[in-house]
Amino acid sequence: MNALIDTIPALLFVGVYAFYGLYPATAVLIAACIALVIYTWVRTRRMPKMQLAIAVVVTVLGGLTLWLHDPDFVKFKPTAIYAAFGAALLSSHFFGDKVLLARLPQQMIVMPDAVWRRVNAAWGIYYLLLAAVNFYIAKNFSEATWVTWKFISFTVLPFVFLLLHAPFLSRYLVTEPNHDDAH
Repeated sequence: MNALIDTIPALLFVGVYAFYGLYPATAVLIAACIALVIYTWVRTRRMPKMQLAIAVVVTVLGGLTLWLHDPDFVKFKPTAIYAAFGAALLSSHFFGDKVLLARLPQQMIVMPDAVWRRVNAAWGIYYLLLAAVNFYIAKNFSEATWVTWKFISFTVLPFVFLLLHAPFLSRYLVTEPNHDDAH
């Protein structure tokens, strides 16, 4: 459910862009990201670090886009976010006991450290590739093409990448004990 809620700012951005253009869409994106942080905090009473970091980057780069009337700032926001995610994931191989993904609560999936390291590396490389592709598209294609790419790279591609992991990760899923076996 949280993953769906996290896509609301991107959906609003694309919707507003389709009818009103980049600058109103950027303003809506900023407001939606801030609203999402507030909503999550009110609902859970915990500060959502990743949502907050994204909201800060969106506010700074989106704000510069609006203030300077220069779309390049908001176009490179995904590059900055994806590169930061990729760098954080990959650098976690060199710091601490566990890689970043292995530090997440393991309620649905439990894997040995070696497997976590491979999955963490795959996601790190994936995000660095997204950053590079976003940069390339932002510099070499139309604004409309970039908006389409932004939407796909934020909503569709992570789901597809996760599905590609499914056959490999399925053996590590935690299943509830079958209560009928006790009788």
